[in-house]
Amino acid sequence: MTFRTRFAPSPTGPLHLGHAYSALLAHDAARRHGGAFLLRIEDLDQSRVRAEWKELIYQDLEWLGITWDEEPIKQSERKDAYLSILTGLYPAIPTFACTCNRRDIQQAMGAPHAEDMAFGPDGLIYPGTCRAHHYDLNSEDLDTLNLRLSLNQIQHDITPITHLEYSDISFSNRILSLMTLAEFQDRIGEIVLWRKGYAAYHLASVIDDAHQGITHIIRGQDLMEATHIHVLLQILLGVPTPAYHHHDLIRDKNGKRLAKRHDAKAIRKYREDGATPADIRRMVGL
Repeated sequence: MTFRTRFAPSPTGPLHLGHAYSALLAHDAARRHGGAFLLRIEDLDQSRVRAEWKELIYQDLEWLGITWDEEPIKQSERKDAYLSILTGLYPAIPTFACTCNRRDIQQAMGAPHAEDMAFGPDGLIYPGTCRAHHYDLNSEDLDTLNLRLSLNQIQHDITPITHLEYSDISFSNRILSLMTLAEFQDRIGEIVLWRKGYAAYHLASVIDDAHQGITHIIRGQDLMEATHIHVLLQILLGVPTPAYHHHDLIRDKNGKRLAKRHDAKAIRKYREDGATPADIRRMVGL
């Protein structure tokens, strides 16, 4: 079986120990099994991207001994590829246009307090405010509109997908076996696929995994719910579903998962303090 995996960081802050763990797992697996390891730069939201963070990704990975087998692709350069999927004559993914912001959704839900609101992996679960509105997408400026997944237009059956095992890492494709479309609506909702001028993470990730021929995806358990979204989009697009492995998260001493704002855990900081790549491996349990 061909083994093609990837690491896909966003240049919105420094890589930390959690990123190192995920990247090393994927890179090591590709090398053990004679496969390919690819790098993808997920720089969709240009308001948050910084050139220095992008350069630091390359530096940190190279310092860790991670190499990639093809030229990295940058999502900021693939806008037309994403848009064509949503606005073609017969789009495989049904959508509707939406002008709601977070406050609009909160008001529509009639939930004045955060504890009263329903959240999914993509934030507040959308109540369907704009579902019945109709916009002429040939004339509307998509820099001012969101496009949301239209669940009630989906005709596909969601069925279990065969479980796969690959050597010393267990990959499972049965991610949707217990989630019906009704459950998807309740737990995840009609997510944004196009966000006022650029593709949302879920759409771009699925399209690029197919474009790059990714067969195995290694990422954190915090993305387990997002994987439900990605498999559904793969079914709609008729592209292969990769095998998934969701690894444990690297946490701080208080059990809190690391985030980019935790600069003290940044790979750059360890490098500057004289740590070695072997030290990083030991810290993350590899």
